[in-house]
Amino acid sequence: MYSLEDLLHLMNRLRDPQFGCPWDIRQTYATIVPHTLEEAYEVADAIERGDFDHLQGELGDLLFQVVYYSQLAREEGRFEFAGVVDSITRKLIRRHPHVFPTGDLYAPLDVPRLSEEQVKQRWEEIKAEERAEKSSAPEQLSLLDDVPAALPALSRSAKLQKRAGQVGFDWPDALPVLDKVREELDEVLEAMADNDSAAIADEVGDLLFSVVNLARHLKVDPETALRGANSKFERRFRFIEQALRDTHRPMEDCTLEELDALWGEAKRQEKNMPSCG
Repeated sequence: MYSLEDLLHLMNRLRDPQFGCPWDIRQTYATIVPHTLEEAYEVADAIERGDFDHLQGELGDLLFQVVYYSQLAREEGRFEFAGVVDSITRKLIRRHPHVFPTGDLYAPLDVPRLSEEQVKQRWEEIKAEERAEKSSAPEQLSLLDDVPAALPALSRSAKLQKRAGQVGFDWPDALPVLDKVREELDEVLEAMADNDSAAIADEVGDLLFSVVNLARHLKVDPETALRGANSKFERRFRFIEQALRDTHRPMEDCTLEELDALWGEAKRQEKNMPSCG
């Protein structure tokens, strides 16, 4: 069985200026990023579908992205893969003082257990300390400083709101957030009435942001929820396509009412299939 060292050697060979792969040789940090995002989503997709037969392969693809960045950095004299491993290990030891109180990775497992709330509070304190250490101008520190701009918009909205909520800038519960959603929807309608495309885009953004806030208060991950809705839509639309195929009717020849009736049939059939949700 191949080892991590074998994978690092393979990566080095792929990037060999004389004998390596032309495609791999011309890659940069920036050109690899889209592949990294794609591989991360494929891991998530395999987990959501319960496709554990392929999860190992998807995790390997994701690991290879880390190996790739590390190879680029090694070539530039910045760091190596071993440094990546050392960095994350040190960070996790530091962020789990309730597990590693002495900072020793191999210390005996005889520390007292803390409550989940105590662990969460300490975690946030440590992350705040880390943000302060990273900042070149501590007076300009913001709770939002390390929320990655490249996150999917729904996930980033939830993370921004969660950070703000840590200092009390948040609704007390879900009901006032629901009122806010209605308010934002009314503002979308007003912008539509004015036929103002810029205002419509702005108000739709506010509406989406408030819906993310509602999801957060209801303990629902908005990205996961929307992926579920996408899957549901795809499943039902495929049902319509197949039903029309069976009757040899082009979808373009159907009225919206006919298509909606087939949509309703897809929903009814799903009720008899608990696994579909």
